[in-house]
Amino acid sequence: MKQYTIAQIIIILLASCACTNPSSNDKMLRKEYVLKLDTGADNPRNSEGDFITLKNGRILFIYSHYTGNSADDHAHAFLAGRYSDDNGKTWTLEDTRIIEQEGIMNVMSVSLLRLQNGDIGFFYLRKNSDSDCIPMLRISSDEAVTWNDPIRCINKDGYFVLNNSRVIQLKGGRLLFSVALHKSPGDTVFASIGRIWSYYSDDNGRTWEESMEVPNPDSTVLQEPGLIELKNGDIMMYMRTMSGVQFISYSKDQGQTWSRAEKSNIVSPCSPASITRIPDTGKLLLVWNENGTDQKRTPLNIAISEDEGRTWINKKIIEDNPGGSFCYPALHYLKKEILITYFDWSTRGSSIIRISNSDLYN
Repeated sequence: MKQYTIAQIIIILLASCACTNPSSNDKMLRKEYVLKLDTGADNPRNSEGDFITLKNGRILFIYSHYTGNSADDHAHAFLAGRYSDDNGKTWTLEDTRIIEQEGIMNVMSVSLLRLQNGDIGFFYLRKNSDSDCIPMLRISSDEAVTWNDPIRCINKDGYFVLNNSRVIQLKGGRLLFSVALHKSPGDTVFASIGRIWSYYSDDNGRTWEESMEVPNPDSTVLQEPGLIELKNGDIMMYMRTMSGVQFISYSKDQGQTWSRAEKSNIVSPCSPASITRIPDTGKLLLVWNENGTDQKRTPLNIAISEDEGRTWINKKIIEDNPGGSFCYPALHYLKKEILITYFDWSTRGSSIIRISNSDLYN
């Protein structure tokens, strides 16, 4: 057997990584870990969440805190909150229970949104069974001190997936989110191919209407859709697939009808992406796993677009641990910094990092 020196082994390993990792030439993003939600006794998983800045400057982060022994998507969990009083630098050490486990299985996948009327919208999934998972909305008019009774956002039964940090409000005031339906009460199997709709409200969430289903003539595996409003008023929907890229669809009527789902230029495993708009520049910001060679959710990358998602530049690496499984990101913009949270399936824990806006361009 041929013998190798340590230096030769290092070179071989680096070459191997360069061949299998399309992000190997990207720079590592400078970041500061400000909160690590590690697991522990009677807490097998701390799952994805979202942020809101309160009017007094305090930041609230809400996530799914799992209890018992199982970290499965259907295991028990309640919605827990952590607070920061110093612009995300430090966080409270103990959970505040925000919503108890309303669903028979759990509550999860939080989206927090400052509504145009000043209220706070708090969306989450109430999960009762593998054919009963519905997005719910609570509203606070007193800066998250109290919440009104939950509003059911979909008036038909089924298992609807709405990811964390996915609800948007359009410039004209319409609330909009997209979901994937995987099982209806009469179905015998949980379908991997999600049927995709969006739901919208023109009365600040009191009532909701269903869009046309997104056309999927090729029966592509479509899952976990997200939305971004483009500068021309169109809505772009992006969806994870098993095809090596994210798929996209467009709406020209504020989410009522959608174009055929088609391949995008975003190389990705079957893992959710997040596209948001940077407030001070108007550019789009993408966080995703740039990995088209296998279905591993590593590395976790970030990039910007100056042309409304047609191309992505300044790609950087947030996490590159080959044993990690990074997913379900949410972003929160401060004046000069950005908070990013993401879940790691390999540890069942979540992290919050703090980055500088300027580091996106260096």
